Amino acid sequence: MGRTQPGRTVELVRIGRSKGILLSRRLLNRYGWTDSLRIEEAEHGIFLHRAGDDRESWKDTYRAMAASREEWSDFEATAGDGLVRRRTGSGQPGVPDP
Repeated sequence: MGRTQPGRTVELVRIGRSKGILLSRRLLNRYGWTDSLRIEEAEHGIFLHRAGDDRESWKDTYRAMAASREEWSDFEATAGDGLVRRRTGSGQPGVPDP
């Protein structure tokens, strides 16, 4: 799923004394959601995940990587490997000259 779909507005519906949203069958099938979802709260919104999908969030992954103090200096050698993007005569990176 490389592309983000445009957002859309949905109405909150009353469910007992709470409110919720109705999700289309297409969305349920697309993401494999069946009886329950896992909700991840983030600074700018919420993420819905398949229940049982216990992968760490990006924020948790970053924190775990930062805490591990893993040594990455070996990768600094790639800065001099000659694989840099060069501008061509067209002015666009990677676009060959006519």
